[in-house]
Amino acid sequence: MLKNGPKEMGVAEACEVEEVPGQDYREEILGLKKKMNAVILAHYYQEGEIQDVADIIGDSLELSRRAAETNADVIVFAGVHFMAETAKILNPQKPVLLPDLNAGCSLAEGCPADRFRAFRKEHPDHVSITYINCSAEVKAASDIICTSSNAEKIIRQIPADRPIFFAPDRNLGRYLIRKTGRDMLLWEGSCIVHETFSLRKLVRLQVEYPEAEVIAHPECEEPVLDRAAFIGSTSALLKHVQSSPLRSFIVATESGILHQMEKAAPGKRFIPAPPEANCACNDCPYMKLNTMEKLYRCMKNRTPQIVMDPAVMDKALIPIQRMLSMS
Repeated sequence: MLKNGPKEMGVAEACEVEEVPGQDYREEILGLKKKMNAVILAHYYQEGEIQDVADIIGDSLELSRRAAETNADVIVFAGVHFMAETAKILNPQKPVLLPDLNAGCSLAEGCPADRFRAFRKEHPDHVSITYINCSAEVKAASDIICTSSNAEKIIRQIPADRPIFFAPDRNLGRYLIRKTGRDMLLWEGSCIVHETFSLRKLVRLQVEYPEAEVIAHPECEEPVLDRAAFIGSTSALLKHVQSSPLRSFIVATESGILHQMEKAAPGKRFIPAPPEANCACNDCPYMKLNTMEKLYRCMKNRTPQIVMDPAVMDKALIPIQRMLSMS
């Protein structure tokens, strides 16, 4: 449950926050962070200027780990709602701020808790391994949470005679079936960003840049993964371009990661994989709802905060802790 809906938040902002010139947001945010003893966690898919003011930048696994370890008094999560929920579950006594309440996730939206629980009742013998891109209610009804960084490792720890139900990303699930050889029951969900990449346009890019290596996130569809020389989580893709002797890469994941790639491997070329439509569809519309202005305002007003049912938090914590211990 969220504290303050979009309408209420808008009224509060209009009344309480003075306008700050765009060039001043960085200094204002850094000043508020010090005053509040806050930590800013940012996902790799955030805008570059938000990444640059963050204390910790990472993928879902790294941000979960760091959220569990932080000594800050306030957690500001520049990401999407399920990530801020996870931080709150791991820090129930601390305020967790989210710059935009509408920053959701297509995977989470495609896996409603009531349908998930009903499906689990139909398959009571299955171990439920659930991708972290889901609501707290779905986490609470799961056995183990995973991320794209640790999913294979977790699956390999499940006894061979135990059937597995994997949700909510079918593309990641199919990739893990190929990697582990485990036959898993899959929820039919997908990421709106990673399903937009055009195989036809990707092949054209490979012809145009024959020296470029295709790298891809496992949430992409199989035809795109089949063209990739390297497949990995967001953090794995970042590490790969740093260590690879190659100088040019076609990157099939959300475009926000290119900011960190360019910083980590200066002099190398990063070409975003093209979507089918002539648009910026490889930008996550949810991630990009967060802006420097919204980040400043949420810190200035200490709202909106993530507020959750304690019973749901307690139940959701168990599979998250299992994930961290199995990783």
